[in-house]
Amino acid sequence: MKAVVEPLEGNKVKLSVEVDEQEFERALDDAFRRIAHEVRIPGFRPGKAPRRLLEARIGAEEARTEALRGSLPDFYARALQETDVDPIAPPEIDITAGKERGPVAFDAVVEVRPQVSIAGYGGLRATIPSPLAAEEDVDRQIDKLREQSSELAPVRRPAQTGDHLSIDVKGERGGEPVPGMSADDYLYEVGSALLVPELDENLRGASVGDILSFSAKVDDEGPVTFRILVKEVKERILPEVTDEWAGEVSEFETVEELRADIRRRLSTAKRMQATLALRDEAIVALVELVDEEAPEPLVRPEMERRLQDLARRLEAQGAGLPEYLAASGSTEEQLVEELRAEAVRAVKADLGLRALAEAEGLEASEAEVEAEIERLAKRLGQKPALLRRELERKEMLPTVRSDLQKAKALEWLVEHIEIVDEEGHTVDRADLEGAENRA
Repeated sequence: MKAVVEPLEGNKVKLSVEVDEQEFERALDDAFRRIAHEVRIPGFRPGKAPRRLLEARIGAEEARTEALRGSLPDFYARALQETDVDPIAPPEIDITAGKERGPVAFDAVVEVRPQVSIAGYGGLRATIPSPLAAEEDVDRQIDKLREQSSELAPVRRPAQTGDHLSIDVKGERGGEPVPGMSADDYLYEVGSALLVPELDENLRGASVGDILSFSAKVDDEGPVTFRILVKEVKERILPEVTDEWAGEVSEFETVEELRADIRRRLSTAKRMQATLALRDEAIVALVELVDEEAPEPLVRPEMERRLQDLARRLEAQGAGLPEYLAASGSTEEQLVEELRAEAVRAVKADLGLRALAEAEGLEASEAEVEAEIERLAKRLGQKPALLRRELERKEMLPTVRSDLQKAKALEWLVEHIEIVDEEGHTVDRADLEGAENRA
């Protein structure tokens, strides 16, 4: 078999394939074997009638048509492998010779995966959250611990934000109580905005014994008139930060030990957050280099996959697409637009990583492919040898190899991209690894 590739416009190629007569003869034999199981010939069991008799019975033309129908997909697949053509859509096949006799030739016009340009990929920059825990971060955690062990003490001054007031609340509309809008001895934190914004506005500056009255909108049925009696004003008293206090609120004996532990835990969380952000931002930066349009044959299945993933997640939560749209305040058209935008970014990321792997000569070795098959087999509960045969039968080994190459490309990008924090300061990669991982 001989195959030649000719580039066409519109990201398509024409694959011209020639199959010699001897090779196609084997396809004819296979066709007759299939026909022998379908055609009943008196005196012969199914599948046992000789080719000569079948040819006389059904005609050579019908047998050749069957052979072409059955063998062209295999010849096309072999031609793809021999020419390294990477199709992304079904081909348009035109038999140019051999329909009736002799060698077979056909043309397959197919859209292929484009090779995109990523000029400047060596100078990309990613902005990520700082992987370091600042002392201000530690102070905030200390303050949270202080609040948890704080006490409320009565004060003889007007209320201010952060104070806790004991109040009686009565909410009426048209002289009738509104359900859920009345309570006695209700402890309310000024500034929490838990009821209506007007409540905080009126309570600031209020003193014990004050009676406040105001109207506010709580629903679509008209304003509610509130009457508030301020019965007590309390402020939060935070404990002093001492070694004794540290021993009471933690397993540490000193404040310094407590701060060191908080710093360590914050640093671990910040490193994880920064590392994940780095990979995401690196891909975003790479995608911005891809000016070519994402091919529709790649975008469409990616959209469908994302929609199926969303449907599965909703089903697991006992919900459906209509409920999701109602909860998110989106329309079906907006959801489709959002999914399409995500799919386009994913396709461009895929193309960009493939281009980077090729530019840097990143290949997946056979040992790495075998290791990946073993990992997949373990996850699926299969034997590696059986899984490999299944992947070969479905012609999916190139996909495994390609996924490994793209993973290598992403790692290369993460290792070489410039990293800065949100203030524009250069981030040391050693800070992403953590002190425990440094030599």
